[in-house]
Order: sequence, then structure tokens, then C-alpha cells
Amino acid sequence: MKTATTAHVTAAHQRSTTRDITVAAMLSAVAFVLMFIEFPIPMLIPSFVKMDVSDLPALLGTFALGPVYGVVIELMKNLLHLLIKGTSSAGAGEIFNFTMGAVFAFTAGVIYQYRKTRTGAIVGSVAGALVMAIISVPMNFFVVYPAYVVCYGLPMDAIIGMYQAILPSADSLLKCLVIFNLPFTFIKGLLDALLCYFIYKPLSPLLHGRR
Repeated sequence: MKTATTAHVTAAHQRSTTRDITVAAMLSAVAFVLMFIEFPIPMLIPSFVKMDVSDLPALLGTFALGPVYGVVIELMKNLLHLLIKGTSSAGAGEIFNFTMGAVFAFTAGVIYQYRKTRTGAIVGSVAGALVMAIISVPMNFFVVYPAYVVCYGLPMDAIIGMYQAILPSADSLLKCLVIFNLPFTFIKGLLDALLCYFIYKPLSPLLHGRR
């Protein structure tokens, strides 16, 4: 009897794991597609910084499957991007995208694990967006923008000049990142969280394998 029960539990666990992996793969593919749907907001930030919602599938995954799956979805999204489209920034853009998305999803998921309520999801999403925004500053300063200078042959003064066209007092890279990129990244995370709030429940049967 114990052997049969154990076998049944093991089989159920394997089915659950297979389902979770399948859902994560599906969300990774959707996230990859969403990377191509982006748009600039030139009145708020230079047009080379674009808005997209490709972190939304990872946020859905982190709430449905757990924070580790959220990170995996972000990783797979960027690996697909590298393999299919390639990179124009020696991988710096993809590393940045993965790091930001992983921090966002993992933070939201960990908080949600401790409080599995709608409030917990909201608090987790806002906290994840805030942490992502803060970390974006050193990542951009030390990794992404120096890579742009090398890969695109674009002088740092020219990059700063694009920000100064919007706000003349933004006369250093750090100022540009704090004044423009930090709030932009935070708002981007909040947009993902808002969309997640509205579509999570309708998608819940699919995400959890229920009919």
C-alpha cells in the first residue's frame, strides 16, 4: 500500500513538474516575442531607450510557478534573443535585460511566497519594480552605456547630449540615469504589474493547469 501510494505521489509530482516546465517554456516564447513590441517616449527620455512589456510573462510565471521560474523565463527570453536575433552590444544589452527582469520577477515572487494574496502580489510587484529601477543605475553606468560607446562608436558626450535636449541641466551620465532612467524603469515595472493584475485571474487556469 505504501509503495503504491508513494508511486502515485511521485507520478503526480512528475506531471506537475512537466506542466510547470511547459508553462514556463510557453511564457518564455511569449516574452521573446514581446521584446520586439517596443516604442520610444521621446518627450520623456531619449528615443534609444524604449518601453516594452516583455517582463510581463516572467511576472505571471513568478506568481503562478514560483520566483525561480520567473528568473528562468527571463533567462530563456534573452537566450532566444541572442540565438535568433543576435546582439549589437556584445551581449551587454541582453545581460542588462536579464538582470533587470530577473531582479523584478524574483523580488516580486519572494514577497508573494510569504503572503499569497492579491495585496501580497501588489506589494511584491511594486517592490520588484523599485529594486529593478535602483539597480538599473549602476548597471547602466558601469556596463551598458560603456558598451554602447565601444560597440556603436558613440561618444559619451553625444549620449549625454540626447538627455540634455530634453533637460539641459542633465550634464553628467549619473544625473541622466537618476533623473530619467530610474523613474522610467520604475514606471515600466509598474506597467507590467498593472497588466499582470488584470490578466492573471483570466489566465490562472492555463498557468496552473486547471480546466
